[in-house]
Amino acid sequence: MQLAYKNINISYTDSGKGTAVVLLHGFLENQTMWDDLKPEFLKKYRVVTLDHLGHGETGCLGYIHTMEDMADAVHAVLHELRIRKAILVGHSMGGYVAMAFAELYPDMVKGIVLQNSTARPDSEEKKLNRDRAIKAVKRDASGFIRLAISNLFSEENRERFLPEIEALRAQALQTPLQGIVAALEGMKVRKDREVILHFAPYPIMVVLGEKDQSLPYNEHYDQVDNTAAKLVTYPDGHMSHIENRDALLKELLEFFKKC
Repeated sequence: MQLAYKNINISYTDSGKGTAVVLLHGFLENQTMWDDLKPEFLKKYRVVTLDHLGHGETGCLGYIHTMEDMADAVHAVLHELRIRKAILVGHSMGGYVAMAFAELYPDMVKGIVLQNSTARPDSEEKKLNRDRAIKAVKRDASGFIRLAISNLFSEENRERFLPEIEALRAQALQTPLQGIVAALEGMKVRKDREVILHFAPYPIMVVLGEKDQSLPYNEHYDQVDNTAAKLVTYPDGHMSHIENRDALLKELLEFFKKC
């Protein structure tokens, strides 16, 4: 389905019945990343997926897509569907969008899952890496994408999940240059939203990988300290929905029950 929004179209899906679960994909991904897990969720829940600004079949709004811009687009879809409250599951950048949404529209949130994601902002080093990535992608987009996708998996899983990696690369290569740059610029300037972990009136779960090169475990595991948020740790990389599929699915379904 398509929603007309600020002179672009937002691509989304809406299926199933029950409590709404909104699945938010990550950088260089699109809403099809959830296709493997979605049938399990549909047994008990209403599931909404969408392509973020500049990804998949959703158009680009400008040179920068802030996490607030992306959250506003999510809100537009939920408003169109007349969904007043939802559980948000965000992978990587999708988690940043979920946290921006929680800040902008707190009364619409029933629960949040930060899957291979964080409430913290980019470190100064990470911001420099974003700038390097922007230069690299402008110079050679396909080379940047090929390397970026491989690095999302732990080293020992790169051979094991080679077909999945090739499929992800093929999808990522469809992402327009403007969409890639706008997302990198938006992630670079995102706010610190760790306070939400401390004061949110709804359940939160943070999923991290011990060998995640994109989100180093030792820099993010302690964000749940002194909060009611649950930390789930896996021994692999940034792609828990692939590398740890069955375990993650079980955790998600248990979490949904608590929301």
